Amino acid sequence: MPRQGNILEEVFDNFLKGSAIFKNRIALRHDYVPESLPHREEHIRYLGEMLAPALRGGICSNILIYGKTGTGKTAVVKFVLSKLASKAEEIGSSVKVCFINCRLTGTEYRVFSNLCSSVDVKVPFTGLAVSEVFDRFRKGLDLSNVLLIIALDEIDAIIRKRGDVLLYELTRINETLRNSRVTILGISNDLKFKEMLDPRVLSTLSEEELVFRPYNASELQDILDERANIAFHDGILTDSAVRLCAALAAAEHGDARRALDLLRVAGELAERKGDPCITEQHVRQAQKRIEHDRVLETMKSLPTHSKLVLLTVYLMTRFNINRSITGDIYNLYCELCEEMGLVPLTQRRVSGLISELDVMGLLNSRVISLGRYGRTKKTSLGIPNRVIREGFAEDERLYTMLKYRPRYLGDYKSK
Repeated sequence: MPRQGNILEEVFDNFLKGSAIFKNRIALRHDYVPESLPHREEHIRYLGEMLAPALRGGICSNILIYGKTGTGKTAVVKFVLSKLASKAEEIGSSVKVCFINCRLTGTEYRVFSNLCSSVDVKVPFTGLAVSEVFDRFRKGLDLSNVLLIIALDEIDAIIRKRGDVLLYELTRINETLRNSRVTILGISNDLKFKEMLDPRVLSTLSEEELVFRPYNASELQDILDERANIAFHDGILTDSAVRLCAALAAAEHGDARRALDLLRVAGELAERKGDPCITEQHVRQAQKRIEHDRVLETMKSLPTHSKLVLLTVYLMTRFNINRSITGDIYNLYCELCEEMGLVPLTQRRVSGLISELDVMGLLNSRVISLGRYGRTKKTSLGIPNRVIREGFAEDERLYTMLKYRPRYLGDYKSK
């Protein structure tokens, strides 16, 4: 049996001897901001025109930016803010920018903590009331005598979980400042984001809006061509592989991130095999790998009750129950909650979770007619049983429940 050290030595040697595929693989990362953003010139100009008054100390309008994932929202905002900060430094303007990803920060405390850092105010990682951290930020900001542009990426994530207190405080902050001013850029994947906001927040937001439409296949190909010139050595990437990446991503709502992921993983597969170039076959293999990894990552990040709903449908499939309507799912879900010592959600909320899982592609729900008995929703798994087992493998309690035999299923036999 070969020693593990020898196995790794062979892997490393093969990599060093193999074909040189990548010149700069960082260029295919989501957070990489290139010097050129194809097909977003109008958005760059419009956003630049809205923020330009800051260079002369003018107050800019708050801005809400909408668009699906992978439409270039974050890249454009980072690009414009970077150029704005450079211009402000060049002319001696008192403009500062702060970019925060609300999904990664997760809480109001951490958002305000990052804002404190942007104006050189130190706060502990935890331990203070949120109101105290905000007060320190407000005082530090006013002492800085700057115009602060705050970009809140994926702002809908924190509003959905924590409410709109964060946005309420920030939209009102200019009323209490004497020497400084704040402009807010909210970036959201949810076109209905404003429906989550309190009317008081909407009245003080006074925003302008900028909408990013999805890319089409031709535009995605231009983006990939430009990134490929930076990422790969000459002659490595075939034209057919680029076209396939663009076509697959365009079919999924014009997601540039998806296209870049396909290209990056295809390059990594070619590199591991020692192949001299990236072909359509590598792209097809990359598609399968990304799809599998994405489903698993989505499952692991689900809230507990969403996982329980998924587990419920899995068990009904396992015991060959063909009547997977919402009422039956809810009964079994309540039974699982009882077994795990959890308080079940209401049937209306569980129905909402089923709809959310359907949108994610983890469940398939369809409304069927029962004739004179009305209509009902029938639900089934949208992914194979083995993927459920693999996704719950790291959660011991849920993995154990995969073998649970529901009490009310009677004489139904396991598949």
